[in-house]
Amino acid sequence: MLKKQQYLVLFLFLSLLSQQIKAQYYTLPTEYFFDKLTQKHLAVPDSSIHAAVKPYIPYFNQKYVFVEDTFRVFKYIVDDPALDAFFIKHVVRVEPANYDFKIRLDPIIGIETGANTATSSVNRLFTNTRGFIGSGQIGKNVYFESLFAENQAQLPNYLNDYAIASQVIPGQGRWKSFKTNGYDFAYSSGFVSIQTTKNTNLQFGNGKHKIGHGYRSLFLSDNSFNYPFIRFTQQWLKGRLQYTTIYASLMNLDSASKKPTPNAERLYQKKGASFQYLSYNLNKRINVGIFQGLIWQPGGDRNQQNLTWEFYNPIILFNTAYFGTSNKHTILSGAELKIKLSSKINIYSQYVLNNLNTQHGGLQVGLNVYDLFNIHNLSFTAEYNFVNPKTYKGTVGKNIADTIILPFNKQMGYNAYTNYNQPLAYTPFNGSELIALMDYKNKRFIATLKLNNLTQLSIGGKQQLVQNTNIKIGYVINPAYNLNVALGLNYRHNSYSSELINNQYTNYVYLSFRSSLFNFYTDF
Repeated sequence: MLKKQQYLVLFLFLSLLSQQIKAQYYTLPTEYFFDKLTQKHLAVPDSSIHAAVKPYIPYFNQKYVFVEDTFRVFKYIVDDPALDAFFIKHVVRVEPANYDFKIRLDPIIGIETGANTATSSVNRLFTNTRGFIGSGQIGKNVYFESLFAENQAQLPNYLNDYAIASQVIPGQGRWKSFKTNGYDFAYSSGFVSIQTTKNTNLQFGNGKHKIGHGYRSLFLSDNSFNYPFIRFTQQWLKGRLQYTTIYASLMNLDSASKKPTPNAERLYQKKGASFQYLSYNLNKRINVGIFQGLIWQPGGDRNQQNLTWEFYNPIILFNTAYFGTSNKHTILSGAELKIKLSSKINIYSQYVLNNLNTQHGGLQVGLNVYDLFNIHNLSFTAEYNFVNPKTYKGTVGKNIADTIILPFNKQMGYNAYTNYNQPLAYTPFNGSELIALMDYKNKRFIATLKLNNLTQLSIGGKQQLVQNTNIKIGYVINPAYNLNVALGLNYRHNSYSSELINNQYTNYVYLSFRSSLFNFYTDF
C-alpha cells in the first residue's frame, strides 16, 4: 500500500510541475511524418527561412520551433494537471519563477509486437525500447539536450540479414545477441547550443544531421549512427544568407590496430569529416544551396588522424578546387534548389558529384504539397532519386566484401562516405528510386502511406529490385514527445537479376506504442 501511495504522490508532483506550461519540442531531426506540420509552416514564402539543415536553430527565427498539436482530448476540462501531464504536456517540466532556467524530461518508449506472415510459419517479431530524453535552457542563449535508449528486438528477415552483414542495426549502432534470434543494442546522443552573437551559433556534442528538403538526402542524412561533432552556423543579410560548417569524427567498423589486444574491446578505425553548406534566398520563393563534404584519410595503426590545415578550412569548395581530382581524399560537392510555387506547393532538387567526376554523381527531384485537395493537414510528397554505385566510393584501401545484401560494400574504401558501415547520405547508397508519401492528420488521429520502388546495381554488377509499401494508422496520445499507438503494415518484395538467389518477401503486421522522435530508415 505504501508503494502505491508513493507512486501517487510522485505522479501528482510531476503533474504539478507541468501545470500552466505550454508543451514545446526537442530540436533533434524529428520523425518525418510528425515533422510535417513544421514543414508546412516553413513552406510559406519568406526570405528569412532556411529549411535544409536540421536540426533547426530557433535562436535565429522562432518559426523553426516545432509546430505542436494543441488539440485537447477533453474539450471541457481545461486545467486538470493530471490529464494535461498525460495528454498534452511534458512529463517533467521545471521552470523556477525567479530563475532564468528550465528543464523538461520525457520517457522514450518503443513497444512493438507483430508477425511476418510471408514466411511458411508465422514469424513473431518484437521491439522493446526504454529510455529518456531531456533538455534544458540557461538564460536566453544556452540550450542543451540529451537522450539515452536501450533496446531488444527481433527483426524481419531482410533487416536480420542486414544487421549480420553490416554489424549494426540501421541508425542505431552495434548490437549484441539477445536470446536465440534477437538483438540487444543501445544509443545515446546529446549536444549544447550556444548563441554566441545575434548572427552566430555554436553547437557541440554527439548526434546526427540532415541537409536537404526531401525525404532522402544526397548530401548528408540522419541515416547512420550518431557521431561526435562541432557545428558553426551564421546568418547574415537580414537572414537571407545562412552558412553552416560541421566537423565530425566518423568510424569504420574495422580494426584500428594490426594486432588487436586479446580479450579487450576492439579499437575501431576513425576518420575525420567536414561539411559546409551555404544557403541563400534569392527572394521569398527561391532558395539555392551549395554543399561540400570531405572524408579525410583514416588514422594509421595507432588511429591518429594526421589532420592538416586543409581539413579545418571552413571555406566552401576550397578543398574541392585544391585537391581537384587527385583522389587523395573523398570530396563531395553539390548544389540544391528549392522553389516555393505557392504556400502549399514546393519543388526541390539536389545534384552531387564525387571528386568532380560526372560519372560518379547523383540527382534528386521532388515535390511537396500541403493541404492536398484543400483537405486540412493532408500532405503529399513525390521524389525521384538516382545515385551511381560509385558516388560515395572512397579512395583508400578496402572495406568489406561485396554482397547482394550490402551492394555498396565492395572495396568502397576506408574513407568512403560512410559511418558505422552505413551510408552517410542516401540510405540505399545507390540506385534509381521513386518514392510517394501521403500522410493525414485529423485532431489526434494519423494515417500514413509510403511507397518505394528501388532498383539497385552493385559495383559487382548484381541487380535487385526492391518494392516497399508502408501503411500506418494511429492515435497521438501526447504530442509533447509524440507518444502514439499505431497499427501498421510493412510489405517488402525483393527480387534479384540472378536466378541463383531466391526472391524475398516480407509482410510485417504490427501494433506499436512508442515515442516517435527520430527517423530510423528501414525502407531499402
